[in-house]
Amino acid sequence: MALASAERAAVTAAAPPSPPKAKRRSHSRAEQRAGTAFAIPGVVLLLVFVIGPAVVSLVLAFTNARLISPTPPEFVGLENFQRAFAEDDLFHKSILNTFLFAAIVVPLQGGLGLVLALLVNQRLAGRNFFRTVFFLPVITSMVVVSLLWRFMYQEDGLVNSALSMVTGGAWAGQAWLSEPSTALGAIVVMSVWQGVGFHMIIWLAGLQTIPEEVYEAGELDGTTPWQRFRHLTLPLLKPTFVFVLITITIAAMSLFVQVNIMTGGGPVGSTSTLVLQIVQKGFQQQQMGYGAALSLIFFCIVLALALVQRRLTRDKD
Repeated sequence: MALASAERAAVTAAAPPSPPKAKRRSHSRAEQRAGTAFAIPGVVLLLVFVIGPAVVSLVLAFTNARLISPTPPEFVGLENFQRAFAEDDLFHKSILNTFLFAAIVVPLQGGLGLVLALLVNQRLAGRNFFRTVFFLPVITSMVVVSLLWRFMYQEDGLVNSALSMVTGGAWAGQAWLSEPSTALGAIVVMSVWQGVGFHMIIWLAGLQTIPEEVYEAGELDGTTPWQRFRHLTLPLLKPTFVFVLITITIAAMSLFVQVNIMTGGGPVGSTSTLVLQIVQKGFQQQQMGYGAALSLIFFCIVLALALVQRRLTRDKD
């Protein structure tokens, strides 16, 4: 007993004395002040560039405000929304084009990204080179890419020259961006080519989180490569799948730069999109109230799609 008491006394003596409560409270308050000081710039930027413009846009959506006008804006209620859904045929066409573009690009870009990720994830010579090549269009400016592909799609451009060479001169060539039947499809091809590298990297990151032991156990059970992909890889990639699905959908619904540079929404509105309509109405035609109403409609559509996708892809448990 005496020995145990002596040991406890020695441990107590060796341990540093705990700081008084007043000193701990002083440190805690100093940390809180420091955290607040670091957070203030971010909060100010959020208020000025995100929350503030969103509130202003929400208010303008119910007015007839113009970008430059000597008369002050007037409250018009739901008139802008009624105009969009009941009177604006170009708005209807823009909604259709936007959904059609997203319906094609989302599965195509996501699927090709997964295929490329599976290829560059193999232990093959030169895989880092191919990763760089596939990702290079992503880090290239969309403006530059759109200008490049606009020249390639011309009647005497690279696309028609390549098709003519492949077909032995049988292909006469056409102006892809000048025909309503091919303009949107041409933009789809360019958009998939430009963005597939980004989603390849996301899929690749998900693949590399899967332990090798999982595949080794599958091989010991005598499974084929397809069975391992279907029953092991795909279920373990579900979080990555959800992220890729939502990000591709939001990016596809926000289609603007490609259309603005390559076609301007033409020909005959065949490539007009919701975001292009918002910019044209709000800034080019100076109808800020109507443009704000269209942006509110666009926000509700994208939010609804994201919520539906999240609900459909959530875990059952």
